[in-house]
Amino acid sequence: MLKMIIDAGGGIVVTNDGNAILREMIELSRIQDEEVGDGTTSVIILAGEMLHVAEALIDKNYHPTVICRAYNKALEDAIAVLDKIAMPIDAKDRGTMLGLVKSCIGTKFTSQFGDLVADLAIDATATVDIDLGQGLRDVDIKNYIKVEKVPGGQLEDSRVLKGVMINKDVVAPGKMKRKIVNPRVILLDCPLEYKKGENQTNAEMLKEDDWSLLLRMEEEYIEELCMQILKFKPDLVITEKGLSDLACHFLSKHGVSAIRRLRKTDNNRIAKACGAVIVNRPDELQESDVGTGAGLFEVKKIGDEFFAFIVECKDPKACTVLLRGASKDLLNEVERNLQDAMSVARNIIKNPKLVPGGGASELTVSATLKQNSSSVQGIEKWPYEAAAIAFEAIPRTLAQNCGVNVIRTMTSLQGKHANGENAWIGINGNTGDIADMKECKIWDAYNVKAQTFKTAIEAACMLLRIDDVVSGIKKRQAPGAGQAPSKPKVETEADADSEQILPD
Repeated sequence: MLKMIIDAGGGIVVTNDGNAILREMIELSRIQDEEVGDGTTSVIILAGEMLHVAEALIDKNYHPTVICRAYNKALEDAIAVLDKIAMPIDAKDRGTMLGLVKSCIGTKFTSQFGDLVADLAIDATATVDIDLGQGLRDVDIKNYIKVEKVPGGQLEDSRVLKGVMINKDVVAPGKMKRKIVNPRVILLDCPLEYKKGENQTNAEMLKEDDWSLLLRMEEEYIEELCMQILKFKPDLVITEKGLSDLACHFLSKHGVSAIRRLRKTDNNRIAKACGAVIVNRPDELQESDVGTGAGLFEVKKIGDEFFAFIVECKDPKACTVLLRGASKDLLNEVERNLQDAMSVARNIIKNPKLVPGGGASELTVSATLKQNSSSVQGIEKWPYEAAAIAFEAIPRTLAQNCGVNVIRTMTSLQGKHANGENAWIGINGNTGDIADMKECKIWDAYNVKAQTFKTAIEAACMLLRIDDVVSGIKKRQAPGAGQAPSKPKVETEADADSEQILPD
């Protein structure tokens, strides 16, 4: 049997040679989570079912490529069906969006706080929503929305900042301003300190003046760097690397606040928020690189830590969600729910279409594919039909989870969906009754469904292609059972993957 070991780093080790298959499955769920943030379980169920129905075909000596071809055809048709039953909505309409996000996180812990998390999610995603032209939109949650969890305070104090918050203080708190209105921000990713030589350098001193000359050269180098920056009259200089005491002195003398050793990701967010460009060398600075979009720079003390806020930005394309709460555990849970809610909001902004949840979409797809299968030519007809049946795994699992009579429920649902009509009839997950999904408000974002189908079918095809390896493992000899073959062995396709070639 397989042993699955999860190590401390969250890595998954599966021994005993099943690892290819399980890795794939786990990978699937992770990809789905990164792409659309929802439907991770559905992917695995669907892929498993696709493989399950393929098994019967493989036993009848259908070639995997034939099955894959049929599956891909089925996938295209399934997406076409989704397009047909999808219902467009207006992503700008706040009420609709709230309802949708709430229906997706209604089961989660934070639902008891009403619209709080849904509001945060919609605000945050609306901030980072970028129009790429041609009707495409990009919402990058991972890079441009930072969730900062600060214990203390109440959950109701959580909010989306129109800008960025970082867990840093200015370099010299006594000398530098901690509050600047309409700051000019310069972002660097180079150190403002004297560079050491690349390799070991020796300097020979003959007179004692040489020593002070050397020191002065260092000072002048740093002064030169600071002057290059100061001629743009910044109010705030932020660098990802170090900042020496001397540089700090020059900057504070000119009334410039400085923050050092900032994370790269945070720097990118600040750049997006206030419209600055991250510069690699001070001598390359241009006026256009200075960020002027921020309305306020302020350092505040929350709890017992200092946080720098760059807020009230004009048109921020990055934001920080500030979560307050009584305990760490509470905050972590809220953060996870927020992640899901933001994924939902993002999917709708990217593609403002909805499909019915509760297994209704899958049943419609299944029914339509069954109808189409009669027009599929040649040998691909059977695997195509098998794929159609595989889609029923999702409503079937739902019915099982409700504890109702699976066979009866499935038959009556199939009857209702027979010709691809009644697309909105599905299972109410709480009661197990057959209901209209529109009335129950059980929706799924179109993106999630489409991505689920694609990921599952592509993965199933990939695993089908390695059919021979699987059988190669099965045909392994018991250790010590007649190692020397009695007659000269003719290599067939099935042996190509056995011991002689691939040492384990």
